[in-house]
Amino acid sequence: MDIPINDDWSQEEVVAVAQFFDTVERAYEEGVKGETLLAFYREFKAIVPSKAEEKQLFRQVDKQTGHSCFKAIKAAQSESKKTIKL
Repeated sequence: MDIPINDDWSQEEVVAVAQFFDTVERAYEEGVKGETLLAFYREFKAIVPSKAEEKQLFRQVDKQTGHSCFKAIKAAQSESKKTIKL
C-alpha cells in the first residue's frame, strides 16, 4: 500500500501515519485490539487535525486496500476493550 503523505510532515509523523493505516489494515486481515487502533488514531489526529484532510486520506487508502478506515475506527470505539476483526 502506498501511504499518502504530506511533504510538510516530519519523519516521525510519516511513521505515525503509516502505523495507523497499517493497524487499520491489520484489523481487517488478522484483528487488533480496539484500544490499540484508537491509540494510533489519536496520534494520526494530532498530525491531521483537519476533518477534510482526514477524509481525503481515508478515501485514498480505502481505494487502495478495499477496507474502510472509518468503519475500523467506529468498530474500535464501540469495542475498545476487545479485539476487533472486520
